[in-house]
Amino acid sequence: MATGKINVSVENIFPLIKKFLYSDHEIFLRELISNATDATLKLKHLTSIGEAKVEYGNPKIEIKVDKEGKKIHIIDQGLGMTEGEVQKYINEVAFSGAEEFLDKYKDSAKDSGIIGHFGLGFYSAFMVAEKVEIITKSYKEEPAAHWTCDGSPNFTLVKADKEERGTEIILHVAEDSTEFLEDAKISELLTKYNKFMPIPIKFGTKTETLPKPEGAKEEDPAPTKEVENIINNPTPAWTKQPSELKEEDYKGFYRELYPTQFEEPLFNIHLNVDYPFNLTGILYFPKLTNDLNVQKDKIQLYQNQVFVTDNVEGIVPEFLTMLRGVIDSPDIPLNVSRSYLQADGAVKKISSYITRKVGDKLASLFKNDREEFEAKWNDIKIVIEYGMLSEDKFFEKADKFALYPTVDEAYFTFEELQEKLKANQTDKDDKLVILYASDKVAQHSYIEAAKAKGYEVLLLDSPIISHLMQKLETSKENISFARVDADHLDNLIKKEEEQISKLSDEEKETLKKDLEETIKDKGYTIQLEAMDSSASPFVITEPEFMRRMKEMQQSGGGGMFGMGNMPEMYNLIVNTNHELVSEILNTKTAKKKERLISQSLDLARLSKGLLKGEELTNFIKRSYEMVK
Repeated sequence: MATGKINVSVENIFPLIKKFLYSDHEIFLRELISNATDATLKLKHLTSIGEAKVEYGNPKIEIKVDKEGKKIHIIDQGLGMTEGEVQKYINEVAFSGAEEFLDKYKDSAKDSGIIGHFGLGFYSAFMVAEKVEIITKSYKEEPAAHWTCDGSPNFTLVKADKEERGTEIILHVAEDSTEFLEDAKISELLTKYNKFMPIPIKFGTKTETLPKPEGAKEEDPAPTKEVENIINNPTPAWTKQPSELKEEDYKGFYRELYPTQFEEPLFNIHLNVDYPFNLTGILYFPKLTNDLNVQKDKIQLYQNQVFVTDNVEGIVPEFLTMLRGVIDSPDIPLNVSRSYLQADGAVKKISSYITRKVGDKLASLFKNDREEFEAKWNDIKIVIEYGMLSEDKFFEKADKFALYPTVDEAYFTFEELQEKLKANQTDKDDKLVILYASDKVAQHSYIEAAKAKGYEVLLLDSPIISHLMQKLETSKENISFARVDADHLDNLIKKEEEQISKLSDEEKETLKKDLEETIKDKGYTIQLEAMDSSASPFVITEPEFMRRMKEMQQSGGGGMFGMGNMPEMYNLIVNTNHELVSEILNTKTAKKKERLISQSLDLARLSKGLLKGEELTNFIKRSYEMVK
């Protein structure tokens, strides 16, 4: 029997492990199963190259819970260890970085990854156990060893009578961690962290229904048998080559990842690269809503099939965090802080690769089946627009396939749009003015007025479209976007010929006074404009610049400080060439003049969707009186 002290100069390492990592103490099971998996895969490699003269067989990892004895057993059929290897790997190597661990993380050691970072994976067991035993037998012809430690630097190491190759770790669960003696808790952790581990993991048994024997009656119960409960899928879809998978396999894997999701994904992107880094995975485009916050944290990050986190910020470009799926890479330094991750060169390359692959997939879909791409546009546009805003390289690629739909559901790329609009919607300064609506119903009258002039109107309604328009206006030459209700059409697209007002300057001054007197409390800025006599007499508009800055402020970033909290701003444009406006000007009765102005204003407000509540009730009542 050997006894001794673990080679660590800081004797209070065990309470520190427990204290610093307490909020993440569930990772002990992940770490111990990862060790068991490594030992099994290493044995597989050694047998394949002839270095280990043993039968590899069909090894598995087994988890047993002894609730009465307050013990958890983790058993593998891997390499095992000799007594000398236990002394080296458990008592010496594992703590070679202990002091660095303490110095670096004494103030903020709450990242579950630091355990693995310093080779402390095995010792995460002490986060839940007051005593840990290792009973292990190497694949080499040497006696088995039995190591015991009670959470202090003192250990015992004796020979054991274990006959089978592999390692059994026994955790004597501490009083403050008895939740881990519940089958349901262990099952939850195995499903969370080890669902796709490459070695089968057994946890208890389950009842399996067998087919009825021939000749059995319908009312006869189907026979059953107890079988091993293997909780994981050792060969998930992302570990296979794309050529091995059909569309149904991808959809089946999506259901495996997200069993509560009933909608099928729109399409998938299979990631598979081994240089200059290793990365595999499958990303799915789900149907997306306009809510940017609800969608995130659906991509699962794995390291060699071990679940690590679903917070992939810094690894996956932010605009793609709304996708779903799996990324697996042994090259991502998961065991350090997020700020380190974001500055890491390998991670940046991985992020760029994923961006490029997504861009290539979208370009391919657009090129090979444009009709299908257009049908999916509304479900994927938020990701593409977000990417165009946040990643310049993605912008360059997406500029060729990003679509701009019209209110009549025709879809154009930007290049196609420019070609279609340039003849009719280029103003006197040679600037192409792209008209758009954000709400087909609310802006219907404005849309119809624009279409009557032969103008095309886009439907741009995503929550970040104001940001994207701003980027397009600064990256393209001689273009501007204007919402159809931002001004009257002749001002939005100014041509050489200007309308001449039928009213003299004096008449306009009188008219403006009359209007201001009647609507002084309504908060509108009045503009008198000479427009076509067939255009509406009163039009309410929202200035493009102020409204867009406000929208950008509300959706995050852009705009001026505090502008998101400003009230809506409206202009009242009065068409001085309309006969109703002339009638208002020439009406001598003050009461009738006020009624005509109020009625005309309310019609304009009704058209804009601004007439509500008591004001709408009064308008209806007044309208009935006028038609009597």
